[in-house]
Amino acid sequence: MKKIVVITLLIGLISCQTKTNYNDALNTIAEEYVKLVLEVGLYDSYYVDAYYGPEEWKPEPLTEENKTIPTEELLVKVEKLSLELEKIDRQKLEKEIQLRHTYLLKQLRAVKGRIQYLGGKQFTFDEETEVFYDVVTPNYSLEHFQELIDELDQLLTGEGDLTDRLTKFKSDFIIPKDKLEPVFNAAITEAKERTKKHIQLPENENFVLEFVSDKPWGGYNWYKGNNFSLIQINTDLPIYIDRAIDLAAHEGYPGHHVYNSLLETNMVKKNNWVEFSVYPLYSPQSLIAEGTANYGIEMVFPGEERIKFEKEVLFPLAGLDSSKAEKFYKVLELEAKISYVRNAAAEAYLNKEKTKEETIDWLVKYALRSRKRAEQSLKFIEAYRSYIINYNVGEDMIRNYVETNAGESNDKKWELFTYLISTPQVPSNLVE
Repeated sequence: MKKIVVITLLIGLISCQTKTNYNDALNTIAEEYVKLVLEVGLYDSYYVDAYYGPEEWKPEPLTEENKTIPTEELLVKVEKLSLELEKIDRQKLEKEIQLRHTYLLKQLRAVKGRIQYLGGKQFTFDEETEVFYDVVTPNYSLEHFQELIDELDQLLTGEGDLTDRLTKFKSDFIIPKDKLEPVFNAAITEAKERTKKHIQLPENENFVLEFVSDKPWGGYNWYKGNNFSLIQINTDLPIYIDRAIDLAAHEGYPGHHVYNSLLETNMVKKNNWVEFSVYPLYSPQSLIAEGTANYGIEMVFPGEERIKFEKEVLFPLAGLDSSKAEKFYKVLELEAKISYVRNAAAEAYLNKEKTKEETIDWLVKYALRSRKRAEQSLKFIEAYRSYIINYNVGEDMIRNYVETNAGESNDKKWELFTYLISTPQVPSNLVE
């Protein structure tokens, strides 16, 4: 009996020691990963979206003499870290540690791809989305989009081009510039209150809202660490009333601000998993971030509840007539279904199958964007390339995961949604 007890204790001690060793190994890899991402960020101004780790880990700024990316040197660092990860037996790890291990592997693969791209390697659109975002995007035929466009054409009867008719119809729903601040503040306040009913937020979480111009995007969340965000809204083009809730939920609650706050609270502060103190934009993390932010809009403002709040609160604040609101929402529903057109446009442009002008024309015709909005869409594609797929493909993947596993239970949906924004996740986890 004494021998059995001793053997049992030894097995437990070895098992505990093994787990500690694995955790120490992952912590070392994670620190080197963070430093590597920061180093790559020296050669790509968009790359590091957020960093709130140790100040001393930041590399020295580049001088004029060393602005050429040392591709081979950086790739050696990636390979070394990847090999160290592969030495760890994933099957011996606890479930959450397995998620961490997979997250680091996939993120490092994306880091490698970005280094190769910055070093001159050309990826096809599908290669890029698979390497950077851990997903291959679905393809839809022009016939699919044309059916949706025909349906919208029947809804917006009249003379002239459909894109012009759509632009004219939606002009009645533009928020006047002097009303933007109260409308957005009301939308964010409501989104926050609704989110707090389902997710426990850090006590000190906070944000600042700014209206900016001359940007390739419509809204952006700059997470600064310690549960604080700078949320910026671009006013280059007119902002429609529906965008208030879209951006309030997507950039704020329960979107990017909540996502980053929960990762910092759970991963960095609680677990000391330093890899989450840096956010490389072109990585699988972005599909989870954008997908949950987009799906979070309908989580916090489901169906008729959103319409009711907009008509009763936001329309009056903006000084808009809500009598045409029902038709407006039908138009928005069809527009949302056409969103994959932008993916197709980005693919054709980045694969050099269409010129700049051809892509803009295509966006006007099939995405039903005014020429100015089509030009802004192309600016986004030129700046962020295949990143555009994270919004619609990401949203669809998150929705499918949550609704398949939650059924009709709203509480279960929120439980799964919170799990996705609080744990190490990559897109391939959602379909395994």
